[in-house]
Amino acid sequence: MPIDTQTSSLTDAEVVDLVRAGNTALFEILMRRHNQRVYRVARAVVRDEADAEDVMQQAYVNAFVHLDQFEQRSQFSTWLTRITLYEALARRRKRRPTDPLPAADHAEAGDTMETFIAPQANPERQAYAAELGRVLESAVDALPDGYRAVFMLREIEGLSTSETAEGLGLGEEAVKTRLHRARAMIRQTITDRLGASGREAFQFPAVRCDRVVAAVLSEIRQLGAKGR
Repeated sequence: MPIDTQTSSLTDAEVVDLVRAGNTALFEILMRRHNQRVYRVARAVVRDEADAEDVMQQAYVNAFVHLDQFEQRSQFSTWLTRITLYEALARRRKRRPTDPLPAADHAEAGDTMETFIAPQANPERQAYAAELGRVLESAVDALPDGYRAVFMLREIEGLSTSETAEGLGLGEEAVKTRLHRARAMIRQTITDRLGASGREAFQFPAVRCDRVVAAVLSEIRQLGAKGR
């Protein structure tokens, strides 16, 4: 089944069913839908552009190979997020085997979260958007491992607390605490000029999206050829 307007409007679950049924080319729809989030999860862990792309490709291949294990009890995006996280952590441990795993946080009950307050961006602020995006990326990269992925998913990707908790395999209170502390760590760096530039940080441009998609589809075709 070719990719057209009709197939691209299908839900993730419907696309997964079609891929399972043999329409492997439609896996491209899933990749293009979720490339931004997958990149941000990978980038949050490995903190390297090239490594992040490698993690993405392997995560997609892993998801394709084990697609029959996706039981649709959760969203496909959540399942894919966890696969990406595991792959990114495995790659980081391989490169830096002495690095400790992130320690669990013990949140006090009722720990409240502060929010960034930024005025509506005006033309002057928009002129600084690119630079602010770089400042934000640098500040997020400097966060401890236990907080970086939480901040990336909650503040930059816009996931809810429950979605972030499920995707990272954490409790909701741990997500709240890590986000609260991450915000405190970068507040001095970002200041009130964060504005609209936050959502522009850690972008995954089309040319890189195409590269990852092409590489994964090529490997999927090879897997299919071996299976025949």
